[in-house]
Amino acid sequence: MGQPQQPEGAGAEAAATGTVATGASARTRPLRIGMVGYAFMGAAHSQGWRTAGRAFDLPLTPVLAAICGRDADAVRAAADRHGWAAAETDWRALIERDDVDLVDICTPGDSHAEIALAALAAGKHVLCEKPLANTVAEAEAMTRAAEEAAARGQVAMVGFNYRRVPATALARRMISEGRLGRLRHVRVVYLQDWLVDPQAPLTWRLRKDQAGSGALGDLGAHIVDLAQHLTGERLAGVSALTETFVRERPLPGGAAQGLSAAAADGTTGEVTVDDAAVFTGRFPSGALATFEATRYATGRKNALRIEINGERGSLAFDLERLNELEYHDATEPGEHAGFRRILVTEPEHPYLEGWWPPGHGLGYEHTFVHQARDLVHAVAEGRRPEPSFADGLQVQRVLAAVEESAEKNSVYTPIAVTPNGV
Repeated sequence: MGQPQQPEGAGAEAAATGTVATGASARTRPLRIGMVGYAFMGAAHSQGWRTAGRAFDLPLTPVLAAICGRDADAVRAAADRHGWAAAETDWRALIERDDVDLVDICTPGDSHAEIALAALAAGKHVLCEKPLANTVAEAEAMTRAAEEAAARGQVAMVGFNYRRVPATALARRMISEGRLGRLRHVRVVYLQDWLVDPQAPLTWRLRKDQAGSGALGDLGAHIVDLAQHLTGERLAGVSALTETFVRERPLPGGAAQGLSAAAADGTTGEVTVDDAAVFTGRFPSGALATFEATRYATGRKNALRIEINGERGSLAFDLERLNELEYHDATEPGEHAGFRRILVTEPEHPYLEGWWPPGHGLGYEHTFVHQARDLVHAVAEGRRPEPSFADGLQVQRVLAAVEESAEKNSVYTPIAVTPNGV
């Protein structure tokens, strides 16, 4: 990719006038990041921002300006651990900082809309973790604000990091080139087991007021976006079932650690989200899709698998073997046709120009490096990033249709398609 032009607007002005921090490249201006949230996703995003400019030749240099969290001691420790220059305990103060050009939102879904709307109004670029919001109405407001901000030179992106696995990026390229021909089937599952124990505590991910939904929003959002991204089509409608297997859990006794937390003694609370969602869907082309998202698949830790069948071939990807892509070319003679493994580690493969010699695999954390890389280029070029807030809104509409269908005993529920996503 060539050297893009500097963007226009508030972020561009900040990049043009800011002082390059220690360690920033002398060849590029800084893009100063302020991040809200410092737990699981905060650590992953920190890794991405910290590493992107070291792995890739970027048109702007990410600078870790400030990180924000409510616990002063914990956020200061996170800042020291991950390399952030400053720490804040109020996200409004972070947005107001003159040394922040881009606000990265890594908080639970109930705060996404408020923070994103304030950051866009303040002239900042925004990256927001998935799902974009807890409701369609919130996502619509965020998308409208992002469209208005785009006219001022700002960009807004939602963080569907599995698009940035080199193997899925290669799959997208192969499908867009017509290697599978007309698509027939898409089947995708995302399976975890961290809630199998009924004594696992009632963390924020199990509360609808904070998380919006359960496995549906946490895992289902990923697989809906990935299926639509790879096929290049948007779901036209769904038919769904959801279930909550354990409806009461111990209240947590402390801060969350990763996906879980320690339980308090004795007190319980109600689980108000789904534990699993299963749904079918139809694409406008006539291709059929099946989806399963659960946090009760005993023995499965982070098992996302997608298979796409077309008239000329098939592709399959498994996140637990993320450096590989399975490909069947149906145009080959039957005597030696079959699925073959593509090891996605060649320098010609997506994102691999920044990494190791062929055969040396990448990991989960690299998806966040690639996410940071792509967003930096979008800011520098002043172009709409992918996935945009409009893309995040469309996924939110699918999730809402799944919930509506499940509430109506699996009635087929169409998904609205509107101009520009709003």
